[in-house]
Amino acid sequence: MIRWLLTLLLASVLLSGLRGWLSKLGLGRLPGDFTLHLGRRELYVPFGSSVLLSLIAWLIARWL
Repeated sequence: MIRWLLTLLLASVLLSGLRGWLSKLGLGRLPGDFTLHLGRRELYVPFGSSVLLSLIAWLIARWL
């Protein structure tokens, strides 16, 4: 359980850091991606993009 939580946390941090680059590809605007505004901070939660990228990675791993 802890391993999955750490993986989810790392994927979320990685996708949040690459948000500008991924939005040029159209991955920041999928259903399930949302942004929370907390005061002056903005928290980006890329759930839909995470699922899509995980599915693509799984397909590539199956193919290889």
